[in-house]
Amino acid sequence: MAVGNGDAGGGRLAAGHGGAGGGRVVVGVSGSLASLAALRAAAGAARESGRTLVAVLAWEPPEGEALYARNPDGAWAAACEREARARLDRAFDEVFGGTPPGVAVRRRVIRDRPDRALCAVTPAPADLLVLGSRPGGHRAPVRRRVLAQARCPVLTVPAPVFPRRERRALRRAEARDFVASA
Repeated sequence: MAVGNGDAGGGRLAAGHGGAGGGRVVVGVSGSLASLAALRAAAGAARESGRTLVAVLAWEPPEGEALYARNPDGAWAAACEREARARLDRAFDEVFGGTPPGVAVRRRVIRDRPDRALCAVTPAPADLLVLGSRPGGHRAPVRRRVLAQARCPVLTVPAPVFPRRERRALRRAEARDFVASA
């Protein structure tokens, strides 16, 4: 698998190149800082190429599918899906303040492992799959599995890096801390 420099958000493009030859721009969203950076880069790539942006948030029951299968509860699963949908909406609100301008957007919430969901949504070689990445992040196995299974180009976008002092301050920050005072 060839790896070269990507042009959106300082990311890395793997498995070929992501030209504007049709397809869609699909981005994996979890709500992490890396996935928010990927969402911004994916929206830019979709806008530049005239493609539709498909934002995917994959979820599973907190106890895992195997345990859920032994004691299924439809109301619990529906609540988990609603929370996943709300998390996807919050990601768009945090990055763009709503839906990004100048790009067609589809939001998908899929009950599955992230790697399987993302690879299932991007079956065409003309699609572009965008993932956030953190050095040593706990989601690295997902990224490795997607890179191994993807049938389209994959752009990995690094999470912003903050000095330790700023990271501590950001953990305690709330939305009102970022509102400009009049």
